[in-house]
Amino acid sequence: MEGALTSVAKTADSASTNEGLPNGGKPDVDHSNPLARTMLAKLDYDQLTNCMRCGFCLPACPTFRETGLEPESPRGRIALMKAVVDGVMEPDLSFQEQMNHCLGCRACEPACPADVKYGQLIEQTRDAIEEHATTHRRWVRGLRSVAFKGLFPHQNRMKRLGALLKVYQKTGLNRAVRSAGIMKLFPAHLRDMERILPEASSKGVRELIGERHPARGERRGKVALFRGCIMDALFAQTNVNTVLLLTEAGFEVVIPQTQNCCGALHAHSGETDQARELARSNVRAFLGEDVDFVVTNAGGCGAILLEYDHLLQDDEEWAEPAARFSKRVIDVSELLLRHGNPLKFEPADAEEPLPIVTYQDSCHLRNVMRSSDAPRQLIRQAAGASFVEMKEADRCCGSAGIYNLTQPEMAGSILEKKMEHANRTDARTILTSNPGCLLQMKAGVAKHGTSPETTESVHIVDYLYKRLRPSPSARS
Repeated sequence: MEGALTSVAKTADSASTNEGLPNGGKPDVDHSNPLARTMLAKLDYDQLTNCMRCGFCLPACPTFRETGLEPESPRGRIALMKAVVDGVMEPDLSFQEQMNHCLGCRACEPACPADVKYGQLIEQTRDAIEEHATTHRRWVRGLRSVAFKGLFPHQNRMKRLGALLKVYQKTGLNRAVRSAGIMKLFPAHLRDMERILPEASSKGVRELIGERHPARGERRGKVALFRGCIMDALFAQTNVNTVLLLTEAGFEVVIPQTQNCCGALHAHSGETDQARELARSNVRAFLGEDVDFVVTNAGGCGAILLEYDHLLQDDEEWAEPAARFSKRVIDVSELLLRHGNPLKFEPADAEEPLPIVTYQDSCHLRNVMRSSDAPRQLIRQAAGASFVEMKEADRCCGSAGIYNLTQPEMAGSILEKKMEHANRTDARTILTSNPGCLLQMKAGVAKHGTSPETTESVHIVDYLYKRLRPSPSARS
């Protein structure tokens, strides 16, 4: 496969350019293949031709590093996209599988000297593929339908799912299911994920602590919390702790009721129309509040929220509101460090050796929101631990939305190497800033950790809040 696709990629390099061409610079090709026609209509041809084939993206790409194959790199995938659009190749099953094999971590973008918007290209390609989808296995199609249409867009259904998971966990039904061997009917990677699911909740952050929260101390501004769908079902306490950290730092916090799923998983998986609908709903909900920032504690959510301006750029009604919304989006670590009152943490116990902590970057927080320093600075400020940088902390952990469910072999290989680096730090706490990464690292600790009984994976918000020295009456 590599030889054939690499040959096609080289041919695409010498194919048509966008100079002097009709159709907005796109090639005038009469495609007989319906997928090729859809790609021609959807892809940004300027971005395809901006790629200089320099190769700076290769060492940044997790799938290329795993396989060493040119088609597994951003450069190779862009060449394949261009070959289809230029009429050099047919978008067969191998092509479609290659596009779906990308993690979408976007580590190639900071490495690209030409500033190619690879993330937009891969999403446009997947959007086209989904209109003519032929590669998904039956269970994958079922999973996508349940997740993208039946669950994530509906907050009440997510709460009911949380309630069911809570019953499953609290009644001991989970142990009974395992001992009866029922879980053996599922693939190994799903069995692994079931074991590390956090304690679910039937109540989200609004139900637990209310909608509006005043600032403490010197007021630094008013912010709106994006609560997320998975965050509010599986990590509701992290959302609560986020609010408490923000108020402690001087921010008034509001949690808009009508917000919904961010649409990140939809956009990354080719469900672009539904992602746009979710974006419109969120823009409407948050711009109804007079806030300085829209704050998120999930790197994956933050990245798509930040790019609502691109997602809705062709929508005459929503383009300008989406641009105003996107300018307000910020990660909680950036907000606390750059704009809040300094947080005060409990002092370290001088008589006890400092435990070691390390940090795993959220790909979208680092590569799209371009925030990697703020989390580390806050970790160092929180006394009581010794921070040790993990080798290749900026490399994807293999979670990538639902990639670890749909591409378990590649995700598992990436995770195993990630845990090799984590284990070398001797850290007993692995911090991260995204729910998918958090679950993936929990799975990594359980499967590959040197001390799985004593090593934990923790959201940075929970870590900071636990060490916070609160102002009077800050905690109930």
